[in-house]
Amino acid sequence: MATNDLMMELQKDSIKLDEDSEKKVVKMLLKLLEDKNGEVQNLAVKCLGPLVSKVKEYQVETIVDSLCTNMLSDKEQLRDISSIGLKTVISELPPASTGSTMTANVCKKITAQLTGAIGKQEDVSVQLEALDILSDMLSRLGGMLYTFHSSILNCLLPQLRSPRLAVRKRAIIALGYLVLTCNGNIFSELMEHLLAELKRNESTSTTRTYIQCIAGISRQAGHRTGEYLEKIIPLVVRYCNVEDDELREYCFQAFESFVRRCPKEIGPHIPSVMGLCLKYITYDPNYNYDNEEEEEEEEMMETENGEDEEQESDDEYSDDDDISWKVRRSAAKCLEAIVSTRHDLLQDFYKTLSPVLIGRFKEREENVKADIFCAYIALLKQTLPIQSWLHASDAGGKEEIPLTMLQNQVPNIIRALHKQLKEKSIKSRQGCFSLLTELANVLPGCLADHIPALMPGIIFSLTDKSSSSNMRIDTLSFLHVLLCNHQPEVFHPHIKALLPPIVSCIGDPFYKITSEALLVTQQLVKVIRPLDKSCTFDVKPFVKDLFSGTLKRLKAADIDQEVKERAISCMGQIVCNLGDHLSGDLPPTLKIFLERLKNEITRLTTVKALTLIASSPLKIDLRPILGEGFPILASFLRKNQRALKLSTLTALDILIKNYSDSLKPAMVESVLTELPALISENDLHVSQVAIVFLTTLAKVYPSSLSKISGSVLSELFQLVHSPLLQGGALNAIIDFFQALVITKTANMGYAELMKQLTSPIYSSPGGASVTLHKQAYYSVAKCVAALSSACPKEATRVASQFIQDVKNPKSSAAVKMLAFLSLAEMGRTMNLSAQKELKTVILEAFASPSEEVKSAASYALGNISAGNLKEYLPFMLKEIGSQPKRQYLLLHSLKEVISSSPADGLKPYVEDIWALLFNHCECTEEGTRNVVAECLGKLALVNPSQLLPRLKKQLSSGSPHARSTVVTAIKFTISDQPQPIDVLLKGCIGDFLKTLQDPDLNVRRVALAMFNSAAHNKPSLIRDMLNTILPHLYNETKIRRELIREVEMGPFKHTVDDGLDVRKAAFECMYSLLESCLDRLDIYEYLNHVEDGLKDHYDIRMLTFIMLARLSTLCPNAVLQRLERLIEPLRATCSTKVKAGSVKQEFEKQDELKRSAMRAVAALLTIPEVEKSPVMTEFASQIRANPEMASLYESIQKDSASLPTTESMDMN
Repeated sequence: MATNDLMMELQKDSIKLDEDSEKKVVKMLLKLLEDKNGEVQNLAVKCLGPLVSKVKEYQVETIVDSLCTNMLSDKEQLRDISSIGLKTVISELPPASTGSTMTANVCKKITAQLTGAIGKQEDVSVQLEALDILSDMLSRLGGMLYTFHSSILNCLLPQLRSPRLAVRKRAIIALGYLVLTCNGNIFSELMEHLLAELKRNESTSTTRTYIQCIAGISRQAGHRTGEYLEKIIPLVVRYCNVEDDELREYCFQAFESFVRRCPKEIGPHIPSVMGLCLKYITYDPNYNYDNEEEEEEEEMMETENGEDEEQESDDEYSDDDDISWKVRRSAAKCLEAIVSTRHDLLQDFYKTLSPVLIGRFKEREENVKADIFCAYIALLKQTLPIQSWLHASDAGGKEEIPLTMLQNQVPNIIRALHKQLKEKSIKSRQGCFSLLTELANVLPGCLADHIPALMPGIIFSLTDKSSSSNMRIDTLSFLHVLLCNHQPEVFHPHIKALLPPIVSCIGDPFYKITSEALLVTQQLVKVIRPLDKSCTFDVKPFVKDLFSGTLKRLKAADIDQEVKERAISCMGQIVCNLGDHLSGDLPPTLKIFLERLKNEITRLTTVKALTLIASSPLKIDLRPILGEGFPILASFLRKNQRALKLSTLTALDILIKNYSDSLKPAMVESVLTELPALISENDLHVSQVAIVFLTTLAKVYPSSLSKISGSVLSELFQLVHSPLLQGGALNAIIDFFQALVITKTANMGYAELMKQLTSPIYSSPGGASVTLHKQAYYSVAKCVAALSSACPKEATRVASQFIQDVKNPKSSAAVKMLAFLSLAEMGRTMNLSAQKELKTVILEAFASPSEEVKSAASYALGNISAGNLKEYLPFMLKEIGSQPKRQYLLLHSLKEVISSSPADGLKPYVEDIWALLFNHCECTEEGTRNVVAECLGKLALVNPSQLLPRLKKQLSSGSPHARSTVVTAIKFTISDQPQPIDVLLKGCIGDFLKTLQDPDLNVRRVALAMFNSAAHNKPSLIRDMLNTILPHLYNETKIRRELIREVEMGPFKHTVDDGLDVRKAAFECMYSLLESCLDRLDIYEYLNHVEDGLKDHYDIRMLTFIMLARLSTLCPNAVLQRLERLIEPLRATCSTKVKAGSVKQEFEKQDELKRSAMRAVAALLTIPEVEKSPVMTEFASQIRANPEMASLYESIQKDSASLPTTESMDMN
């Protein structure tokens, strides 16, 4: 009891011991460890942990000495308790980063004793305990024992030959921890020893151990093992062919760890390793599979007793001695590792590996079969087309080939699996279903012809009494994927058999099964009666079962939340697709929905279900619930739950569209009062959905609009004048104004709306540009144009008014700007040729003192010309030719014309424009050259086959200006959408990329920008050329001394690096390649250049920090191998100090740099197994110990927790 009390006090931290009592307590506890009573011993050991941190160092050493001595005692019980004691002490020692010397000293004491104990092979159990404790210590505090590393190694190596296998195993574990922290010499000594022993091949038993040891080391320190692989692999390959199954198993485990840990170095050996795996995955010497082949032809109609007889005949030879299954299992695991790490070999996998794996689905050993399934699933996952914006527009033929190969193998897969779906073994059925699920996801529709073969298996697993609940859940989730990914017609013949088991699953007592079954039922309803096409299938017989099964769950109030939600969604789908068959059951069901609307937990799901029902083409009668439901929906609009607001607005929108005749004005008003609060710049998406709803009101229920005049409109105008308005929300406002003007509601006619729109610009004298942001002028202009196109009678008058505004010398710059922008938007859709003064007015404005007015006039000319090419384009071309001073603005107008005119309209003018642009492509002014380049690029899209070769010709031009213009023009032909020019570009982009070697710095910079655009928007253009391009790209990342010069600024000297922009462009390209062509990069070569960038200029360091963070999620293993070299520059950045007298910018710059570096560190720390790297652990403890770094790190952790995704940067 006293010991127990002591432990309580020690844990509470309430005792302060003086020296004398420390001595007594330690002495007593050590004595209690030898107590006769086991309980007392246990308590005493537990006290040691908290005591270590309370007493002086020499007391800890006393404890350790005594425990070590006891470990060697003859009494077994004392030995056991002492080793537990040592483990407790080790786990309580403060880590190295706290800087306490105690840990180091104590460890040295223990290590010396342990290596002694291990060396004296007298008693195996002592040895085992000592090895165990040593492993513990090496894993926690290995770095502090560096002085002992060589003696530990010398003590462990002989143990690999110990007669006891348990000793060998523990020695391997200890070596695994040792290689994490030991230096290069010790590592190479260890590897050389292992290689020598492997070559000697003294006995099979030790060879097994050495191979296990190498595998263990490569698992722990793969990045170090890489350089020895050339020597290791041939030896392991040799031992695969020795007749010893255990040895083979260890060989394959070693291969697997090499594939996962040294992906680069194993590359050349993959074919031979894969060959061995394929050979041994079928290795089953004691079993004859031939008789099965014949059975398959007889098909599956076997009687139960037939199977029993077979069972007996199997037992004639004993299976216990047969461990060939271990070989097959390790070969399957190794194949899985190869498949998951080598995406680039997919086609080979489908040629050689896939047929062999499919052939092995008949494996008799359950565990092996599970691993074969896993390997095949890994193959399917690799085949899944990459779903990202990048590849959606860019699926080249490359992605298709593996999918076609897979498609051809589907019949064999089904043939191998469909029989197993009715086997007794649950594990193998689950394996089949997870494989089929993955298959249906990778190739939607591929199982259509095989549904009849799969149905019996599915129904069997749902109805079989012996099926576990997980088995049912897996079957249901496969069925859900199947129903989603295939055409409804293929299931119709099977509905009769399939429905009863699903309905009985809805009634299952286990909530997870119910919830999965409801999900399937919802999909099944869509399959039985698809609403988007006519269907002859008769649904009548099934409606009752579906409805009553779901209704039971919908009514229940005391069930799991997930089941509640899915029951609501499922019933929504039933009413939506089968509502006309429900007759009398419909009103009571709708009343349940009304109840669910009132419940906070289920309201969101119910709103979505109601939206579904309201949009059904069956015109379900919702009158029973509209009166009570509408005010409830209106109240949701003021709840502080964004998803609920959005879903409610969508629901209201559909209800107004489809049920306007059943609505009372009071119902609509209850909603209108809630709308003004939703329209604001703080949440543009909610605003957009609210405005779309208003537009529906204006079209369907115009009488309600008179009520909204004040508040809603004032919010709307405020939004139009906001600098944030753009995209969808702006388009929604434009639609609403057009719908509103047509209703001719009082106080909301054309004139009133125009006045409200433009008043802020007209009312303020002179300084208008202060009050409104430039973006707002564009928004207002678009609204003006929209109103004018809705009221064409007013349009001409307004256009004339704008022209007068521009001519009036008293008009402010803001008024002129608005006038030009409005004319531009109107001219795009209407013919303004009636306005005779327009051309002169625009040309005069080109001389305006205000830059804003100039650019607005240039924009206007471009858009008006696009609306009326015949009249304006020749005029514009003539002006460009004759007005050198106004060229820049006129070229901008031309760019607008080319961007917004259809290709057919431009065709007649192409030659003239082309000739004109080529006169300007050598202009010295870079701004003008860029506009010319954009015009050339966009124009090339009009007639690529003719114009692209002309651009190519210009590459040989002598002037660097001309070359840079042409290369920039190509950048503008690359967009993220598929274009007819792509095929031609792919053929000749190589020629344009040769400019990466141009002698002119500027040409190289624009070539990099073009390359970046291709890598970012259309990777397929460059993927196949990377081998030739990458050396030149990497070459541009190097610092060039000859481009750095000193500039004298008064008394100061200032260095200017002319090569910085090119380097920056090169690193940006590297970042883009990371996102789009990762599989084509040699990541180790890539990391070399990232490493250089980490020590470069501020801008480039910022970039490489972001790259590093991205790399640590994309290819963690490669980063792990390089950690030691990557950490140093990060540490240097994080610990720099700014000189005391520096300017504020310098401080801000350094702070930003440190933040960015710390983000990279935080990303590195998320890599799995990074804690095994001694450099990283040391740096992490340095961060924790330094208050400034620690607080920075914490704030970054907080930031990343609040961000939804990893930070990535858009390089466009």
